[in-house]
Amino acid sequence: MGNGVIAALDVGSTKVCCFIARLQDDGTPRIAGIGHHLARGMRAGAVVDMEELEASIRAAVEAAEEMHGERIRSVVMNASGGQPASANVKVELLTHGHPGAEADLRQMLDHGRAQHETAERELVHAIPVDYTIDGNEGIRDPRGMFGERVGVAIHLVTAATGPLRNLATVVNRCHLDIESRVVSPYASGLACLVEDEKELGVTCIDMGGGTTSLAVFLAGQLVHTEVIAVGGAHVTSDIARGLSTPIAHAERMKTLYGSAIPTPADDREMLKVPLVGEDEDGASNQVARSMLIQIIQPRLEETFELVRTHLQEAGFDKLAGRRVVLTGGASQMQGVRDLAQLVLDKQVRLGRPIAFHGLPEATGGPAFSTCAGLIRYALAHRSAVSRGRRPVREADEGGGWGRIGTWLKNNF
Repeated sequence: MGNGVIAALDVGSTKVCCFIARLQDDGTPRIAGIGHHLARGMRAGAVVDMEELEASIRAAVEAAEEMHGERIRSVVMNASGGQPASANVKVELLTHGHPGAEADLRQMLDHGRAQHETAERELVHAIPVDYTIDGNEGIRDPRGMFGERVGVAIHLVTAATGPLRNLATVVNRCHLDIESRVVSPYASGLACLVEDEKELGVTCIDMGGGTTSLAVFLAGQLVHTEVIAVGGAHVTSDIARGLSTPIAHAERMKTLYGSAIPTPADDREMLKVPLVGEDEDGASNQVARSMLIQIIQPRLEETFELVRTHLQEAGFDKLAGRRVVLTGGASQMQGVRDLAQLVLDKQVRLGRPIAFHGLPEATGGPAFSTCAGLIRYALAHRSAVSRGRRPVREADEGGGWGRIGTWLKNNF
């Protein structure tokens, strides 16, 4: 990003998207290159065929490079595989009226490391949520402040090492370096949420093809994230099985005629359904649109019930407030917002990237929220570096907790 260019790569289960942004004189990004391609070799956020996925990534990146007129060498990319999980860690230290020293900080980190670090999971994010001095919360920057006890609350997001390394290997085979990784719902939230929502409490639900992921924001910070292995592709599969039709036609029917909420007119609207294994002029069925909706609705209800159950078990159902923002390609189906309101009992709106210059309407919808959010994440970290506050970097040496130590050392 040294030349004012930021490249984002969103590798999903159904599509690969690449945005290239160039910083304007006022510091805001303008999208200068866009490329997207059907994802092959991915399933539920995990790599299943390296060669096919490499071809998909190359196609998306080359399209963006051609539009931008310049090759890129590194990208900020998403992380949706590896079962990302959250943990909130509070570490406190007696300072006896003196500012915290590096040795004291390492003592706090060793205490947390003994409880939470594992060899099988890799650190993706270490986000400082809150500082305390002598029990007083809401401290924005403890540097230069004195007290008997200094504490920090850190939100950790980890993911299984194997899936992350498999995806990184494919990206490296495309001659691209990974600047940093961002869990998909976090990136989507950065693109779609307004500051008041993040401050008052909101849940961003990213409905992708292979997974549905959620991010809870409170007091302006990400405080919880989770990935559920159910997505839009499962709805398509249900339609293909239920109506004995090819998957491609099931996807087309879902897009053109699908709905999450039935209406009285559905019984009168008949749809032509070609049978699997038959050619285009072969045997087909005529089914009412109501039958299609009877297949779609239960799967979407199950998805939102899983989200509701997870929020309740994690303790964020009430804490996150009554706002929900839906984004991702699967959220665009008719009636999804109304169904989410019924199941979650919250105020729901459809989210799309906000305040991005140069983003065409065709790629400015919910399906491209994650890629747009990656640009915003990279821009925020670039600004932090320019102010002399080096953020946590996934490429740092010394392991996950060593990276947190580096962050604390630079910010205390």
